[in-house]
Amino acid sequence: MEIGKVFTIKLNSGEELITKVVEITRDNIIIEEPVSIAPGQQGMQMIPSMFTANPKGKFTLNTTSISLYAETDDHIRMKYLEATTGIKVPEKKIVLG
Repeated sequence: MEIGKVFTIKLNSGEELITKVVEITRDNIIIEEPVSIAPGQQGMQMIPSMFTANPKGKFTLNTTSISLYAETDDHIRMKYLEATTGIKVPEKKIVLG
């Protein structure tokens, strides 16, 4: 896991988070803007992980709660950045001339 990158984290509870890692300590990972993945009518959707907390805050995740983690797929990472910042990242396209 690396600071400043977006990771997908599977918790022991089965919940899946997408979040940016801002700090790593011995027992915890400090994350920001975590979203949970939930099934919806149009497929998988990103929803706030905590509804009553400031979504722009930093959150502490205990490492014993994590069963798996991986760097988030580029396509999903772009959707996460769009959802958390409001900035739409254009898709990479190859121009052939």
